[in-house]
Parts: sequence; structure tokens; C-alpha cells
Amino acid sequence: MSTITAPTYDPTTTAQALAQKATASVQQQITDQTTAATATNKALSTLGSAISAFQASLGVLTGTGKSMLAQGVTLSNTSVGSATATPSAAAGSYNLFVKQVASASQVSYTVSGNAPRGGKLTIMLSPPAAATTPPTAAQPVQPPVGKFSVDLGAAADSDGDGYLSVREIAAAINTDPSNSGRVSAGVVTLNGTTQLVLTSAQTGVANTVWLDSTAVNDSGLAGSLTLDKRVVTAEARDAVVLFGGTDSSTGTEIRQASNVFSNIDGVALTVTSAQNSTDKPLTMTVARNSSGTQANVQSFVDAYNKLKSAIDALVTPGDPNSGKSAGAFASDAGVRTLQSRLVSMLRTSASPSLANYGITAARDGTLALDSTKLSKQLALNPTGLDQLIGSASVASPKGIAGSLNTYLNQWSNSTSGQIKQRTDATTRLQADLTKRQSTLDAQYNTAYDRYLKQFTELQTLQSTMNSNVSMFDALFSNDKSN
Repeated sequence: MSTITAPTYDPTTTAQALAQKATASVQQQITDQTTAATATNKALSTLGSAISAFQASLGVLTGTGKSMLAQGVTLSNTSVGSATATPSAAAGSYNLFVKQVASASQVSYTVSGNAPRGGKLTIMLSPPAAATTPPTAAQPVQPPVGKFSVDLGAAADSDGDGYLSVREIAAAINTDPSNSGRVSAGVVTLNGTTQLVLTSAQTGVANTVWLDSTAVNDSGLAGSLTLDKRVVTAEARDAVVLFGGTDSSTGTEIRQASNVFSNIDGVALTVTSAQNSTDKPLTMTVARNSSGTQANVQSFVDAYNKLKSAIDALVTPGDPNSGKSAGAFASDAGVRTLQSRLVSMLRTSASPSLANYGITAARDGTLALDSTKLSKQLALNPTGLDQLIGSASVASPKGIAGSLNTYLNQWSNSTSGQIKQRTDATTRLQADLTKRQSTLDAQYNTAYDRYLKQFTELQTLQSTMNSNVSMFDALFSNDKSN
């Protein structure tokens, strides 16, 4: 009798192979759908970012109060200051004289040694008339422009020794929540004398720094911070500019705490130094800024091309011969419609057209700018560009920018837009695929356990049968020697 030669099996690998075969078709379907859903989500994110970036650029260039036309400001003496203009600023020339620039208040107090902690120090920002005398019950100080009290108790005693140094007082002022950066405190040592120096963050007479030490517990410290011990190291001043002349008899005086004047609509004048009495008035000229306008138009062209490039990449059919993969939306009619709609919106029948202003489209739909042609058309019709491009304002959309922004909102709207709806649908699909994968994993495990049990039993049976054959061979051997 010979040994049984039936095939042998490794139960584990055999069970794995059969379980995988049983679930292979469904697993491939889930894997393909998961891969597609992941690619779709990534593509939607890319599309959403591209649309949002373009709409943000439209808002900057053509939003409410914006214009493609840039205004420039020139000053006859740039050492006196600088100026900027918004597109709404009217062209014109203005004469002015900078009589005085605004400055911040800075005062110092001599503080000798350490003082027992306790009480509060009040810091005021007031015009001189509001704080020229120490406050008393009979004659209180007028309400200051700004006022806050600093706790000089345990919170200010950083080393916990029960005493306050001038540096601890300065730190308490700087870190007090009610200060909010309005006054900065520093410590200066001159010829062995330590001084507490306080500086207002804002310029102007109304922000003059004063101290009220009546609530400070230690009499020595309180006495060193009184009005008569106050030393003015930098006087607070208002900025003064005369429009139309060099003195009050020939010009109109404008006085304010800030060095930035906005009295002319759309123009911001920042003065940095005062003029001498013998100087000529400063001439400020507001006029069209050709290079700024060209930069705005180029920004519009670049922003559009960037959006179109992103969409083109998402809908490209690919090229198998060169190994170029198709875009995630190559077969998506909706995104292809978006692609063609953007191109058609630029092809208006308006006159003058974008081409008249040097903005032309290539065969692939990308835009290019001819700056020479732009300059010539602006000279002929400077307001026509704004009328053509229009406004991306949501409240009052106009022109090309308004049409583009309104249409793109159908995609980018955070509650009802196409991207939101598609992303939600893809997210739901991914959740469903996750559940299906869990169910399939359970089916795989069940099949694996079943096959493992069957082939383990088969392996055991085969081993038993081989053992029995060996036993029979021994019992019925043809050996007759005995």
C-alpha cells in the first residue's frame, strides 16, 4: 500500500486567497469609487480656491468704491510729507503750508529707591487745561480724554519683597490691561539718577500725559509723582496745516492731533516736518496715474488667467500617448460649462471693447495686455474702462466684473453654491463607502474564518490518513523473514 499523495494545503494562505477572491469584485468597485471621490474632493478644493482668489481680486480692483483707474498725488516738496489718493479723488491742485507737525507727550519723574507697595496710580491723557493742578476734593481735575488706574499692590511686586522698584512700577503700567498700549513706561538712569519716563502712544495735545498719585499708599512715592515733580521731556503738539496760504490771514488753519490729514475727499496727506516761515507753500497735485492704472489692468488679466489655468487643468482630457492624465472633471459637463461661460463673458458687444483697451484673448482663451494700446485708449476715453469693466459689488454689479462675480457666486456661495453642494455630496459618498468597506471587511473575515477552518480540518484529515497508511504498510509488509 502506498502513501496518499493528495495535494497539501497551507490553511492560512489558502483561506486568504479564497476570501480575497470571494470579495475581489466588490473591493475593486469600492476602491475605484473611493479613489474617484478623493480626487473629486481635491479638485473641488482646488476649484473653490481658484474662484475665491479671483473674486477676491475682483473685489480689490472693482469692489464698492474701487476703480481700475488709479489716481496719483505729487508734492512739490517731498521732504515735508507724502500723500496717497483713492480712485475717487478728484483731479486738482492745492496749495498748503505745514506750520507744525504733531508730536507725542513724554514726561519723566525722579524716583529714588524702593517704596512699600500698595494703592493705585492713575494715569491721565488730557489737554493741559484739564490737569494743570493736582486734584483735590474741592477742585477736582476735569474728566481727561483717557484715564486708567494701575494697581501698585501685590500684582506689581514681581519679586514679592513687599517693595516696588521703579522698574516694577514701569512694568505694572505697561502690562495693566486697562492701559491697552496708550502709554508706555520706561526707566532711564542719568548721572546716577533713576527716572520713570512715560510716553503717549498717540500724538496731539489732547494726549498729554499726567499722573494722579493721591491714591498711592506710600507718601514718599506719591510725593515724587506729583505735578510739581513732573518734567516735560517732549511736549505734545497738534499738527497744523494752512490750506491756501502761509498764515492765518491768507489760509485756513486745520489743527488736529494726527499727522494724517484727510480733508480732501479721497486724499490722505501725511506731514512729517514743518516748513520754515520763509518757505513757499507746498503744492499738492492730484492727477491720473497711468502706471498705476496699467498695474490694475494687468492684475485683472493675471487673476483671470490664473483662474482659467486652474479650470483648464481640471477639465483637460489628457493625452495617453504622452502619459498626461485627464483632469478630475474631464467628463464633467458642469465644470466645462463654467470654463466656456467665463470666456464668453469677456466677449461683449460693448464699445469701446476690451480689445480697444489692449486686452485681447488668445486662441486658448487666456488674456494679454498691450500697454501701449491701453495708454492711447485711456487718453481718448479715460472713463470708458471703468464703465466696461464695471463693478463686482454684490449690491450693484455692473459690467464685466459684475457679470463674472455674479455667475461665480453660483459656484462659490458658501451655503448654496455648486462647490458646496458637490462637496457635501462627495462627503456623503465617502461616508457611505466607508460603511460599505466595513461591511465588506466583515464579509472577508467571515469567509476567511470559514476557509481557514475547512482547510485546517482537511490538513488534519490528510495527516491522519497518511499516518494510517504508514501503519497498514507496517502491518501487511511482504517481509517473511519471521
